[in-house]
Amino acid sequence: MKKEEIKELSTADLKERLAKMELEYLQLKANHAVTPVDNPAKITADRRMIARVKTELRQRELNNK
Repeated sequence: MKKEEIKELSTADLKERLAKMELEYLQLKANHAVTPVDNPAKITADRRMIARVKTELRQRELNNK
């Protein structure tokens, strides 16, 4: 998902996807602690995507004030 795609989504959609992404990220980290995953770069990519979504939500919150 790119920045442009994130900006097109509604706030409710972003919150829903954020919750789903955070859950998947935590599961991936737990699995990686037990047995190494095939692509450890996915952990970093997921963490950065979560940060992008959180940033967009915060921007919207500040713009509405």
